[in-house]
Amino acid sequence: MKIAGLTVAYWAVLVAALLPIACAGLAKWGMFGKPRRDGGYDNHNPRAWLARQGDWRARANAAQANSFEALPFFIGAVIIAHQIGANQMRLDLLAFLFVVLRLVYVLLYVADLPAARSLVWALALAVNISLLFV
Repeated sequence: MKIAGLTVAYWAVLVAALLPIACAGLAKWGMFGKPRRDGGYDNHNPRAWLARQGDWRARANAAQANSFEALPFFIGAVIIAHQIGANQMRLDLLAFLFVVLRLVYVLLYVADLPAARSLVWALALAVNISLLFV
């Protein structure tokens, strides 16, 4: 199925590519208006500021890094599946499922539920691998 000229799988790539940016925004949430001297977001040295964060902000930043790490394999799997002429309905469904699982992964990471997070990470990896065999 195509929406605005792109398959659902390609739209899923776009969403997955934006997910790390959303995680970074979450890590910085509510700290933009606060002065730097009071612990507010430091756009002069953002990586050092993020490195000093704890609890859910640190986990949101870690989810950002993991989202970037998962992205190349997902993009490659979607492109390869398109190139080999995979069944479009299955490809779209699996790509959509991958994105949903990655969204759940981020929520579980921020909520500090490591066992569930690891299970969802493994499921998303399995879905990504299955994209190559559609």
